[in-house]
Amino acid sequence: MKIIELTRFLEELAPTYLQEGYDNSGLIVGDEQKDLTKALVCLDVTEEVIDEAIGKGANLVIAHHPIVFRGLKRITGKSYVERVIIKSIQHDIAIYAIHTNLDNVLGGVNAKIGEKIGAMNCQILAPKGETLFKLITFVPLSAQKQVLEALFDAGAGRIGNYHEASFRNEGLGTFKANDLANPTIGSKGVQEEVQEFKLEVLVEKHLANKVLRALRKAHPYEEVAYDLIPLANLNQERGSGMVGDLAEPMKTIDFFKQLQSIFGVPVVRHTPICKHEIQRVAWCGGAGSFLLPHAKAAGADVFITGDFKYHEFFDAENQLIIADIGHYESEQFTSELLIDKLNKKFRNFAFLLTEINTNPVNYFI
Repeated sequence: MKIIELTRFLEELAPTYLQEGYDNSGLIVGDEQKDLTKALVCLDVTEEVIDEAIGKGANLVIAHHPIVFRGLKRITGKSYVERVIIKSIQHDIAIYAIHTNLDNVLGGVNAKIGEKIGAMNCQILAPKGETLFKLITFVPLSAQKQVLEALFDAGAGRIGNYHEASFRNEGLGTFKANDLANPTIGSKGVQEEVQEFKLEVLVEKHLANKVLRALRKAHPYEEVAYDLIPLANLNQERGSGMVGDLAEPMKTIDFFKQLQSIFGVPVVRHTPICKHEIQRVAWCGGAGSFLLPHAKAAGADVFITGDFKYHEFFDAENQLIIADIGHYESEQFTSELLIDKLNKKFRNFAFLLTEINTNPVNYFI
């Protein structure tokens, strides 16, 4: 298997266009055409992780956090980032990051957190807009089935848990072919009228080119008429954070103890306990303070995340409880998520979970 076969799967799982503007997801180091030996999965790429990959014979490291966020003007080994890049190149180890794009999909980082805390009826907390297009095209009655099947096979027509969704209505199409045309229906120089179906399907942004190629291949006309319209609709399967409900309300103190047990945290930083029971829970892996207004609007009793700053705690305003469990702690199960996804897709390949705890934060208790 080539490295590119694996990275293509990861980009189907979490399309790179979903990453935030500051992010640097994707292949950071390496040649995607190289044969893949083993892949090591981790949260952060450190020198120790590269040494682990060398020792285990892995030539690809799949990390959640990108080792390079900002441009490097020099690579002299004076920082750990530069040393990681140098060592990975010296030992022909590729590095791939799947960061906020994995945060922003329904089955990603936050879904794993929801699974761990036992949340039900989980939904995206802040759905993204501008991720969908509406494709409108016109086909003769005899070709509508083959065109629709081609569009569906390319990934069009998906709305939540529903596939092959479309709208069609019948109308009259007109055209006149010039002397250079090769019309499928009618003759050159003659005004033609054809009974056609107008077909409408939703297309996700990253699939647009694939769907248009399928349309052109399946459509019988020499010139295919279509409109591809960007939509402002919120995509309920793409976005930040999640919200869900516990099966039964829990006393807040018991809920905090459960968080400590699940995430292995010695301390939960929190705002005043304004809710004596917890049932509706919002959460975001990593640094999620930007989602506090959404957690409030969702009616959450508690908002679990990491990296809240001092003054941001005041913004809870006793409407909910902020529970800061730490950045690493909230995302630690991301590696487990990736291993599960990869093992299901590539059943005869070795994926290794790092044995190194890369959390840079320590607690003195």
